[in-house]
Amino acid sequence: MDQSIAELNTKIDALTSQVQYLAEQARVAERAREDRAELVRDLLPIANDAFRLTSEQLEEVQEYIDLGDLLRLVKRLLRNGRNIEMMVDQLESLSDLAQTVGPLGDEAFGKAVDTLQALEHKGYFAFARGGMRIVDNVVTSFTEEDVQQLGDNVVLILQTVKSMTQPEIMNLLRNTAQAVEMETDEPVDISYRALLAQMRDPNVRRGLALTMRVLGNLGSQTSNGYAAQ
Repeated sequence: MDQSIAELNTKIDALTSQVQYLAEQARVAERAREDRAELVRDLLPIANDAFRLTSEQLEEVQEYIDLGDLLRLVKRLLRNGRNIEMMVDQLESLSDLAQTVGPLGDEAFGKAVDTLQALEHKGYFAFARGGMRIVDNVVTSFTEEDVQQLGDNVVLILQTVKSMTQPEIMNLLRNTAQAVEMETDEPVDISYRALLAQMRDPNVRRGLALTMRVLGNLGSQTSNGYAAQ
């Protein structure tokens, strides 16, 4: 009898535990249902507003939208889901690259600004502006025919410039300019006696001989030019 009572008490305890578990599950389910109902109550006005706004926007473009076109667009988006994902990955990579290169670009920009400021301080830009005015004056001073003749004779011009830039020629021109500058500051005696006295100077005779040679070459070239005409 005592054993039967003990077994009965055990079964009653087990049944009580199961009833408590079921009651707890019922309370949990009720709380979940209440949470869902509350969520629905909160979302319902938002959904209504979203539906209303969507309807208003669609009314504005309904004459431009065909349901078939919309379905085809959705299908294409679904078929190209992987491509879209790859594009998003590439955009993310570009964003990461921009974040990495951004500081380097800022540093390079700062160095470029400093370099430009240094060039401006040294006068490079002022020289360039003056050079542009020179080029503009040259361009406006020559006709198309002059430019064609310049192109035909550019080799001769360069050869002449090359000859003129030889150290001997440059020294001669510099010394001549210095001599003329010195002579303009002092009165020059042009009497025959002074000229004959200067002729006794070997340097004067050499300079005169060179001048006569240059004049002879100039006359020969002029005679050839007239003969060619």
